[in-house]
Amino acid sequence: MTESNDGELKLITAIIRPDRLGAVKEALAEVGAPSLTVTNVSGRGSQPAKKGQWRGEEYTVDLHQKVKIECVVADIPAEEVVEAIGEAANTGEPGDGKIFVLPVDDAYQVRTGKTGSDAV
Repeated sequence: MTESNDGELKLITAIIRPDRLGAVKEALAEVGAPSLTVTNVSGRGSQPAKKGQWRGEEYTVDLHQKVKIECVVADIPAEEVVEAIGEAANTGEPGDGKIFVLPVDDAYQVRTGKTGSDAV
């Protein structure tokens, strides 16, 4: 098992296909990171645009629906969380998404007033 984040808080942000959300949630629970925030987003990257037709007019859809997952970890190694998300979200096709890892300066839990890794 990898060392935890040396006492640091890490924010893991993943942009994935919406149909892979269930698998990613299961993978995160397996590595011990069940807390997450999910947002529906649109974006474009390497996934090709789709052309369609509506009422005789052709249109191009170049913003694809995605899901943004955010997870802050302290005791669980960020690398394990990234690997779990990457394996669960991978379909092998363009548009599978991206994962970003950022340092978090501090956290504050509103209900209890705990700070730092205790708040996570």
